[in-house]
Amino acid sequence: MKIIDAHSHLWLQQETVVDGKEIRPLPNGRSMFMGQEVQMLPPFMIDGVNSAEVFLSNMNYAQVSAAVVTQEFIDGFQNDYLEDVARRYPDRFFVFGMCEFRKPGFLEEARALIDRGFRGIKIPAARLLLREGRVRLDSPEMMAMFHLMEEKGVILHVELADGNLQVPEMETVIAECPRLVVVIGHFGMVTRPGWMDQIRLARHPNVYVECGGITWLFNDEFYPFPSAVQAIREAADAVGIDKLMWGSDYPRTITAITYKMSYDFVTKSSLLSEDEKAKFLCDNARRVFGFGELVDLPYVRNMSE
Repeated sequence: MKIIDAHSHLWLQQETVVDGKEIRPLPNGRSMFMGQEVQMLPPFMIDGVNSAEVFLSNMNYAQVSAAVVTQEFIDGFQNDYLEDVARRYPDRFFVFGMCEFRKPGFLEEARALIDRGFRGIKIPAARLLLREGRVRLDSPEMMAMFHLMEEKGVILHVELADGNLQVPEMETVIAECPRLVVVIGHFGMVTRPGWMDQIRLARHPNVYVECGGITWLFNDEFYPFPSAVQAIREAADAVGIDKLMWGSDYPRTITAITYKMSYDFVTKSSLLSEDEKAKFLCDNARRVFGFGELVDLPYVRNMSE
């Protein structure tokens, strides 16, 4: 079975400010993150660089053929780096561009990203509930951008605030732009109340859901994450397995588990059939993101085996 990761991150330098709080790298894979020191990367990534080459090594080891690279405000803007990554590794990565959605003017930014060749745009919508005023997903500038994306065949990736706060706004977007492919992130924030309201958006023909960060959300339970698989089963029963995709949220999640563990808890479960696992782990993402021939990665025996 081939594997595609539908939610990952890359950066050369993670240095930014979110909600007035600093985020910057520290030695040994750690970061100063909004007022606290955290282990942002595995401790062997000592320089704070989260590069495509290190990720490819992890992907090859874990037999993951391709990955979708998204963005988040907490990582800073990585458009230039991701454009270069997509150029150098076109068969391994699909990359999302990101605009400064926290202030007006992002429509022209999006137009420029599309002109540069980006085939997807990411909105960290949960971070648009600003103290100075909420940025609505159905605002005139947002809707103009979504119509442009629909016209150009550009995919929207969006991570919504917990629960159903932004679900009505997304219903408006979906109704106005029925040909815009929409991917909902973080499995609707599955451990939060109201998560199924986000999942049910995938009842629309053009909407999909990926589970990036699901091992983080069920971290207290830990591997093999039986409640996470149960949630995948519940979502599949509600909207169909064809609408769901696996994602790791690499690299943050592999501070607690290995990269392979971020998906093999699914392969080892009896709650999904082999056909459902193939769709969830590869086929759906391959179709949505347009991956072509996937690299074959045979298993290499561990020295400890």
